[in-house]
Amino acid sequence: MKSLRNFTMARVGLGRAGDALPCRELLALRRDHAAARDAVHETLDVAGLRRECEKRGWRTVTLHSAARDRFEYLRRPDFGRILPEEALERLTPGAYDAAIVVADGLSALAVHRHAIAVLDRLISKLADWRLAPLILVEQGRVAIGDPIAQRLRAGLSLVLVGERPGLTSPDSLGAYLTWAPAPGRTDADRNCISNIRPEGLGYDRAADRIFRLMSESRRLQLSGVSLKEDGGAMLESRDA
Repeated sequence: MKSLRNFTMARVGLGRAGDALPCRELLALRRDHAAARDAVHETLDVAGLRRECEKRGWRTVTLHSAARDRFEYLRRPDFGRILPEEALERLTPGAYDAAIVVADGLSALAVHRHAIAVLDRLISKLADWRLAPLILVEQGRVAIGDPIAQRLRAGLSLVLVGERPGLTSPDSLGAYLTWAPAPGRTDADRNCISNIRPEGLGYDRAADRIFRLMSESRRLQLSGVSLKEDGGAMLESRDA
Protein backbone atom coordinates (compact mmCIF):
# COMPACT_ATOMS: atom_id res chain seq x y z
CA MET A 1 0.00 0.00 0.00
CA LYS A 2 2.78 2.43 0.84
CA SER A 3 4.19 2.08 -2.68
CA LEU A 4 0.96 3.60 -4.03
CA ARG A 5 1.86 6.90 -2.38
CA ASN A 6 4.59 7.33 -4.99
CA PHE A 7 1.89 7.67 -7.65
CA THR A 8 -0.93 9.64 -6.02
CA MET A 9 -1.59 12.52 -3.67
CA ALA A 10 -4.63 10.68 -2.33
CA ARG A 11 -4.56 9.58 1.28
CA VAL A 12 -3.64 5.91 0.98
CA GLY A 13 -1.32 3.78 3.07
CA LEU A 14 -1.43 6.13 6.04
CA GLY A 15 -0.88 3.49 8.68
CA ARG A 16 -2.63 3.10 12.03
CA ALA A 17 -2.08 3.95 15.66
CA GLY A 18 -4.53 1.66 17.42
CA ASP A 19 -7.90 2.46 15.88
CA ALA A 20 -6.87 5.95 14.70
CA LEU A 21 -4.47 7.63 12.30
CA PRO A 22 -0.85 8.14 13.31
CA CYS A 23 -0.30 11.58 14.85
CA ARG A 24 1.74 12.79 11.86
CA GLU A 25 -1.01 11.90 9.39
CA LEU A 26 -3.71 13.39 11.59
CA LEU A 27 -1.83 16.68 11.80
CA ALA A 28 -1.31 16.66 8.02
CA LEU A 29 -5.05 16.11 7.52
CA ARG A 30 -5.88 19.04 9.79
CA ARG A 31 -3.32 21.23 8.00
CA ASP A 32 -4.81 20.43 4.59
CA HIS A 33 -8.33 20.97 5.88
CA ALA A 34 -7.31 24.40 7.17
CA ALA A 35 -5.72 25.23 3.79
CA ALA A 36 -8.96 24.29 2.01
CA ARG A 37 -11.02 26.48 4.36
CA ASP A 38 -8.61 29.38 3.89
CA ALA A 39 -8.88 29.05 0.12
CA VAL A 40 -12.68 29.30 0.28
CA HIS A 41 -12.51 32.53 2.29
CA GLU A 42 -9.56 34.17 0.50
CA THR A 43 -10.29 37.48 -1.24
CA LEU A 44 -9.62 37.85 -4.94
CA ASP A 45 -6.79 40.30 -5.69
CA VAL A 46 -8.56 42.04 -8.57
CA ALA A 47 -6.07 44.92 -8.71
CA GLY A 48 -3.14 42.53 -8.97
CA LEU A 49 -4.84 40.49 -11.70
CA ARG A 50 -5.66 43.59 -13.65
CA ARG A 51 -2.06 44.79 -13.49
CA GLU A 52 -0.84 41.45 -14.83
CA CYS A 53 -3.36 41.63 -17.65
CA GLU A 54 -2.44 45.20 -18.56
CA LYS A 55 1.25 44.28 -18.68
CA ARG A 56 0.32 41.89 -21.46
CA GLY A 57 -1.80 44.41 -23.32
CA TRP A 58 -5.11 42.73 -22.53
CA ARG A 59 -8.13 44.99 -22.13
CA THR A 60 -10.00 44.28 -18.90
CA VAL A 61 -13.27 45.12 -17.19
CA THR A 62 -13.77 44.45 -13.47
CA LEU A 63 -17.21 43.58 -12.16
CA HIS A 64 -18.83 42.43 -8.93
CA SER A 65 -21.65 39.93 -8.66
CA ALA A 66 -24.83 40.55 -6.69
CA ALA A 67 -23.18 39.05 -3.60
CA ARG A 68 -22.01 42.00 -1.51
CA ASP A 69 -19.25 40.16 0.33
CA ARG A 70 -17.77 36.71 0.86
CA PHE A 71 -20.14 35.87 3.70
CA GLU A 72 -23.19 36.53 1.53
CA TYR A 73 -21.57 34.79 -1.43
CA LEU A 74 -21.15 31.56 0.55
CA ARG A 75 -24.64 31.73 2.05
CA ARG A 76 -26.40 32.69 -1.20
CA PRO A 77 -24.91 30.81 -4.17
CA ASP A 78 -27.57 32.31 -6.45
CA PHE A 79 -26.20 35.82 -5.90
CA GLY A 80 -22.85 34.73 -7.30
CA ARG A 81 -24.52 33.80 -10.61
CA ILE A 82 -26.08 37.17 -11.40
CA LEU A 83 -24.90 40.72 -12.02
CA PRO A 84 -26.59 43.92 -10.85
CA GLU A 85 -28.01 45.99 -13.67
CA GLU A 86 -25.40 48.72 -13.16
CA ALA A 87 -22.65 46.13 -13.70
CA LEU A 88 -24.21 44.92 -16.94
CA GLU A 89 -24.37 48.50 -18.18
CA ARG A 90 -20.58 48.70 -18.00
CA LEU A 91 -20.33 46.08 -20.76
CA THR A 92 -20.34 47.31 -24.36
CA PRO A 93 -21.88 44.87 -26.86
CA GLY A 94 -19.86 43.90 -29.91
CA ALA A 95 -19.47 41.20 -32.56
CA TYR A 96 -17.31 38.90 -30.45
CA ASP A 97 -16.49 35.26 -31.02
CA ALA A 98 -15.80 34.69 -27.34
CA ALA A 99 -15.87 36.31 -23.93
CA ILE A 100 -13.35 35.12 -21.35
CA VAL A 101 -14.34 35.57 -17.71
CA VAL A 102 -12.10 35.05 -14.68
CA ALA A 103 -13.95 34.59 -11.38
CA ASP A 104 -12.86 33.66 -7.89
CA GLY A 105 -15.40 30.88 -7.43
CA LEU A 106 -14.60 28.85 -4.32
CA SER A 107 -10.83 29.31 -4.49
CA ALA A 108 -9.33 32.70 -5.23
CA LEU A 109 -6.02 30.98 -4.51
CA ALA A 110 -6.43 28.92 -7.69
CA VAL A 111 -7.00 32.07 -9.73
CA HIS A 112 -4.00 33.82 -8.19
CA ARG A 113 -1.70 30.90 -8.90
CA HIS A 114 -2.84 29.64 -12.28
CA ALA A 115 -5.20 31.91 -14.26
CA ILE A 116 -2.57 34.16 -15.83
CA ALA A 117 -0.36 31.20 -16.76
CA VAL A 118 -3.27 29.54 -18.57
CA LEU A 119 -4.30 32.77 -20.29
CA ASP A 120 -0.74 33.39 -21.47
CA ARG A 121 -0.82 30.10 -23.34
CA LEU A 122 -4.43 30.27 -24.49
CA ILE A 123 -4.74 33.82 -25.78
CA SER A 124 -1.70 33.37 -28.01
CA LYS A 125 -3.65 30.61 -29.78
CA LEU A 126 -6.69 32.86 -30.35
CA ALA A 127 -5.11 35.38 -32.71
CA ASP A 128 -7.90 34.99 -35.28
CA TRP A 129 -10.68 35.21 -32.71
CA ARG A 130 -12.57 38.40 -31.94
CA LEU A 131 -12.25 38.47 -28.16
CA ALA A 132 -14.19 40.71 -25.83
CA PRO A 133 -12.25 42.50 -23.10
CA LEU A 134 -11.19 40.12 -20.36
CA ILE A 135 -13.79 40.22 -17.58
CA LEU A 136 -12.61 39.90 -13.97
CA VAL A 137 -15.42 39.15 -11.51
CA GLU A 138 -15.40 39.25 -7.73
CA GLN A 139 -17.71 36.83 -5.90
CA GLY A 140 -18.58 35.06 -9.14
CA ARG A 141 -19.66 31.51 -9.92
CA VAL A 142 -19.61 29.61 -13.21
CA ALA A 143 -23.00 30.85 -14.42
CA ILE A 144 -21.91 34.49 -14.11
CA GLY A 145 -20.45 34.08 -17.59
CA ASP A 146 -23.93 33.68 -19.10
CA PRO A 147 -25.32 37.21 -18.59
CA ILE A 148 -21.89 38.69 -19.27
CA ALA A 149 -21.45 36.98 -22.64
CA GLN A 150 -25.06 37.58 -23.61
CA ARG A 151 -24.68 41.30 -22.91
CA LEU A 152 -21.44 41.38 -24.93
CA ARG A 153 -23.12 39.40 -27.76
CA ALA A 154 -20.34 36.85 -27.68
CA GLY A 155 -20.82 33.52 -29.42
CA LEU A 156 -19.41 31.56 -26.51
CA SER A 157 -18.17 32.12 -22.99
CA LEU A 158 -15.14 30.67 -21.26
CA VAL A 159 -15.12 30.99 -17.47
CA LEU A 160 -11.91 30.32 -15.54
CA VAL A 161 -12.91 29.81 -11.94
CA GLY A 162 -11.50 28.53 -8.67
CA GLU A 163 -12.98 25.10 -7.96
CA ARG A 164 -14.18 23.75 -4.64
CA PRO A 165 -10.99 22.97 -2.68
CA GLY A 166 -10.09 19.41 -1.82
CA LEU A 167 -7.89 18.18 0.99
CA THR A 168 -4.96 17.78 -1.40
CA SER A 169 -5.91 20.52 -3.88
CA PRO A 170 -6.91 23.89 -2.43
CA ASP A 171 -5.84 25.62 -5.67
CA SER A 172 -7.56 23.74 -8.49
CA LEU A 173 -8.67 25.90 -11.43
CA GLY A 174 -11.58 24.97 -13.68
CA ALA A 175 -12.49 26.07 -17.21
CA TYR A 176 -16.15 26.07 -18.30
CA LEU A 177 -17.19 26.63 -21.91
CA THR A 178 -20.74 27.48 -23.02
CA TRP A 179 -21.98 28.05 -26.57
CA ALA A 180 -24.68 30.73 -27.02
CA PRO A 181 -24.56 31.63 -23.32
CA ALA A 182 -27.64 33.12 -21.72
CA PRO A 183 -29.25 33.08 -18.27
CA GLY A 184 -30.93 29.73 -17.69
CA ARG A 185 -28.17 27.59 -19.16
CA THR A 186 -27.44 24.46 -17.11
CA ASP A 187 -24.39 22.30 -16.50
CA ALA A 188 -25.55 20.05 -19.34
CA ASP A 189 -24.92 22.98 -21.71
CA ARG A 190 -21.29 23.38 -20.62
CA ASN A 191 -17.98 21.64 -21.12
CA CYS A 192 -15.63 21.51 -18.15
CA ILE A 193 -11.88 21.03 -17.91
CA SER A 194 -10.98 20.51 -14.29
CA ASN A 195 -7.97 20.32 -11.94
CA ILE A 196 -5.78 22.78 -13.83
CA ARG A 197 -2.58 23.17 -11.82
CA PRO A 198 0.98 21.84 -12.05
CA GLU A 199 0.12 18.79 -9.91
CA GLY A 200 -2.93 18.00 -12.07
CA LEU A 201 -3.53 19.10 -15.66
CA GLY A 202 -0.55 21.29 -16.57
CA TYR A 203 -0.87 24.71 -18.18
CA ASP A 204 0.18 23.69 -21.70
CA ARG A 205 -2.15 20.71 -21.89
CA ALA A 206 -4.99 22.71 -20.35
CA ALA A 207 -4.59 25.53 -22.88
CA ASP A 208 -4.46 23.03 -25.75
CA ARG A 209 -7.62 21.27 -24.61
CA ILE A 210 -9.49 24.54 -24.01
CA PHE A 211 -8.49 25.82 -27.45
CA ARG A 212 -9.63 22.62 -29.17
CA LEU A 213 -12.94 22.71 -27.32
CA MET A 214 -13.46 26.36 -28.23
CA SER A 215 -12.65 25.65 -31.89
CA GLU A 216 -15.02 22.69 -32.07
CA SER A 217 -17.73 24.61 -30.25
CA ARG A 218 -17.50 27.46 -32.74
CA ARG A 219 -17.40 25.09 -35.73
CA LEU A 220 -20.35 22.97 -34.59
CA GLN A 221 -22.18 25.79 -32.78
CA LEU A 222 -22.86 23.75 -29.69
CA SER A 223 -21.43 22.82 -26.31
CA GLY A 224 -22.09 20.58 -23.35
CA VAL A 225 -23.39 17.05 -23.73
CA SER A 226 -23.82 17.44 -27.47
CA LEU A 227 -20.24 18.53 -28.03
CA LYS A 228 -18.95 15.60 -25.99
CA GLU A 229 -20.97 13.19 -28.05
CA ASP A 230 -19.97 14.64 -31.43
CA GLY A 231 -16.44 15.86 -30.76
CA GLY A 232 -15.38 13.86 -27.75
CA ALA A 233 -13.73 11.03 -29.64
CA MET A 234 -11.64 13.47 -31.65
CA LEU A 235 -10.57 15.36 -28.57
CA GLU A 236 -9.60 12.23 -26.65
CA SER A 237 -7.68 10.76 -29.56
CA ARG A 238 -5.53 13.87 -29.83
CA ASP A 239 -4.79 13.70 -26.12
CA ALA A 240 -3.80 10.03 -26.28
